[in-house]
Amino acid sequence: MARVELVWSPARGDVRQRWLEVEEGATLESALRGCAEFMATQVRPLGELRLGIWGRVRPLDTPLRERDRIEVYRPLTVDPKEARRQRYAKRGERIVSRHRPKAGIGETR
Repeated sequence: MARVELVWSPARGDVRQRWLEVEEGATLESALRGCAEFMATQVRPLGELRLGIWGRVRPLDTPLRERDRIEVYRPLTVDPKEARRQRYAKRGERIVSRHRPKAGIGETR
């Protein structure tokens, strides 16, 4: 038996995580089908879902290894650039990224 983690978000703001015990050599598809809670929240067939292991998109027939993290990606509802524009318009000020802070007084770029 191998232990894998399954993470999915059936709706915006609702993130679920479960640890699953799967047979050695199990595939992504068999692990998902073996989780009743996951299958109950799905409205689309498995073949239409974007799935990944540790942030890399993988097909349903990918074999799983111990401690893999299966991620189910929901489709984007809004283009990320458009969402940023909307936040800017609503706030009326520049959105400063944590990764690239705005230059302060007296600083040069």
